[in-house]
Formats: sequence, structure tokens, C-alpha cells
Amino acid sequence: MTDAEWRAFLTADTRTAKLATVREDGRPHVAPVWFVLDGDTLVFTTGATSVKGRNLRRTGYAAVAVDTDGPPYAFVTVEGPVSISDDQDEKLRWATAVARRYVGDKLAPAFGARNAVPGEIVVRLSIAKVVGMDLSD
Repeated sequence: MTDAEWRAFLTADTRTAKLATVREDGRPHVAPVWFVLDGDTLVFTTGATSVKGRNLRRTGYAAVAVDTDGPPYAFVTVEGPVSISDDQDEKLRWATAVARRYVGDKLAPAFGARNAVPGEIVVRLSIAKVVGMDLSD
């Protein structure tokens, strides 16, 4: 996929990313996350003390896979370093932006407020590597 193609794929519809991190003992951990693309960064929120949150804080690195669930099949994987913020204004801004994508304008403020609480963090995955394939080509 070209740069424009993978970006369009990541922002189309309400596809969920599968976030891959590494546990302290080396075992993989994969969990679904809602996200938005902000330039060259994937942004999502999670609990600071969740398995995801602890792994991200410890390793500073993650990968995600986003795919279609039916034909024509396609996928994009991205990986890169992450930065973490627990700034309240950032949490509300990004939790609401992510919610807007998945639940729409009407419900986004309530979902954003629900997820922008103490104990939640904003994660920004800086895209360092992209692999994408559209099997309909």
C-alpha cells in the first residue's frame, strides 16, 4: 500500500486495532483498542495500571494490526515507540476524539468524559514502520 492508501485504510469505518505489547516475563499481550490517526501517530487511551498500560510504560514500544473482517481482505500493521500522558485536558480531548469515531458526535462527549478520568492515560504510538496489504488487488 502507498502512504495515502494505508492512511485511508486506518481512518475508514470503525475498525478496531489489535494492540500488541510485551509482558514483563516476555509473553505477548494482544488487546483491542479504539484509536484515531493524528498525522504520523496513532492515539488511544487505556488504563494506566492495565496490562496494556503497564507494558507500554515499561517497554515504550508497541505494534498494532488493523484488518477487515470480510472479503475483500486487507490489513495494515504499524509499530513504533510510544509516549504516554496523563494530562487531564489531553485525556478529555483524545478520549472524546476517539469516541467520536466509534460512537458518533451525539454520544462522544459522554464517552470522552467517562474515559478521561484519573487512572487513564493517553498513548501516542509514533509510526516508525508500516506494512499493509489489500488482497483485492
